[in-house]
Amino acid sequence: MKFGELEVVKTTVSFPDEGIEKDEIGTIVIAFTIPYEAYEVEFADHNGVTRAMFPILPEHLERVWP
Repeated sequence: MKFGELEVVKTTVSFPDEGIEKDEIGTIVIAFTIPYEAYEVEFADHNGVTRAMFPILPEHLERVWP
């Protein structure tokens, strides 16, 4: 697996249907391996309220932290 749960990542592409732009920061909440590697990523506003949460393929993510 490329990323682990609770890692902070940023998008390398935009997801206009979800309202998420390239370089937005999110947190991995679930890592999937079946049927292929993907990550459920949560994007929150400055108050901690979830704006979007959806699965993303690893090639569309970049590690920010840790």
